[in-house]
Amino acid sequence: MISAEIRKKYTVTIGIECHVQLKTKTKLFSAAGNDSREAAPNTHISHIDLGMPGALPVLNEAAVELGMKAAFALGTTPQKFSEFDRKHYFYPDLPTGYQITQFYHPIIIGGEVRIEVDGQEKIVKIHEAHLEADAGKSIHPPGKDYSLVDLNRAGTPLLEIVSEPDMHSAEEAKVYAKELYLRMRYAGVSEANMYYGNMRFDVNLSVSTNDVLGTRSETKNLNSFRSIERAIEFETERQIELFEKGEKVVQETRGWDDAKQRTFTQRSKEEAHDYRYMPDPDIPPLVLSDEMIEKVRSTMPALPGEVREKFMGLQLDSSSVDTLVEEMPAGRFVLTLLDSGCKTADVKRVANWLTSEVQALVANDKISWETAKLDVANFKQLAEMTSSNKVSSTGAKAILIDMVQIGGSPAEIAEAKNLLQVSDEDEINDIVKQVLAENPKAAEDVRNGEAKAIGFLVGQIMKASKGQANPSVAQDLIKKQLN
Repeated sequence: MISAEIRKKYTVTIGIECHVQLKTKTKLFSAAGNDSREAAPNTHISHIDLGMPGALPVLNEAAVELGMKAAFALGTTPQKFSEFDRKHYFYPDLPTGYQITQFYHPIIIGGEVRIEVDGQEKIVKIHEAHLEADAGKSIHPPGKDYSLVDLNRAGTPLLEIVSEPDMHSAEEAKVYAKELYLRMRYAGVSEANMYYGNMRFDVNLSVSTNDVLGTRSETKNLNSFRSIERAIEFETERQIELFEKGEKVVQETRGWDDAKQRTFTQRSKEEAHDYRYMPDPDIPPLVLSDEMIEKVRSTMPALPGEVREKFMGLQLDSSSVDTLVEEMPAGRFVLTLLDSGCKTADVKRVANWLTSEVQALVANDKISWETAKLDVANFKQLAEMTSSNKVSSTGAKAILIDMVQIGGSPAEIAEAKNLLQVSDEDEINDIVKQVLAENPKAAEDVRNGEAKAIGFLVGQIMKASKGQANPSVAQDLIKKQLN
């Protein structure tokens, strides 16, 4: 373990390449289905994906539109001119012998992602983002002397987003990756399901003792924010240890072993000339008109930064804001409530319910955000019933749990569960008299100005009324009777 003192001598520099699977029905250049999550191997393929002689690729227009949306989500505008190139290398899971990508003229140049780390804002600049077709997947059965190839993923449309080397810690890299994930989801570019590999991160990292960048390693195919953080921490320690021993860092591609929490060597790092890039002769250049660009711009939804500001305006704590931004169905529901004219106080109450009680149900696998019964009219009614003391805050939470799991009107649920509060003074008055008679010491303490005693008496009234008495009305009646 490197000491903090030694670590201070070195500057860590990090850049991230993120592969985002685009949310299209078909692949980038063929009509084969793009969703093969539960499919048997080699069933979502076509003659184009297999690289059959004479097969000609046809560009998927929907993938281009999603690439344009990604440009706006990254704070820039798509390039009017881009084109596709062939990146040559020979792997069993690449039957064509080349990958179709955009090397010389990508669809996105520039952009930025603003993040906040330790209360400080930081800008991570985007170098470029390009469209490309994914390769297939090699499978190595444990204990066997052969490998298998599944080409379901071959030809899947990807957007590779390349950052500038602007990050200098594992925390910055993790926050950047999470913000990128949120932007791609909010813009509708990708499902961004990392379990299924919809987003994969390659981390380029080097350490140095001066302003000159050191020799970098590239850790491939990280598929969680935690693995990004841990891989950077391990790779930083590994490279500093090499420097401290007087050894050199080798430029190479490394993998991440999640079980051992360490990186490992895969192969020496290729340079651009090793791939013999050349323009793809089968795909004409992609030219976007101003009308096409503006049409896509007009369909852009609110992005995480804008949504975050709206939630901050409700004066929610930062943890609740983060939950609402990260859990899109919950966040969008709160925005719908705001747009519906619901009182700000009631929207805040609903937001707190969603980020506490409902989030707990989701965390315990009782429901998912996609299956939760989020009905605007029902939530507005429950918030109003709570603010007008028709139900207690405890009763409201009991109604809420039924409402999001089963559905139904909160008024009907409250009546069925006997949770409606009694605010009629005549009904509560008799209970107050009885409680005061049974607790003369507490009654005397109230007369003497002891605040705790009135809380005790209200509790006894709630118990006697089986939780139905309105506590504020009960408190007023106690004061009236004792005065």
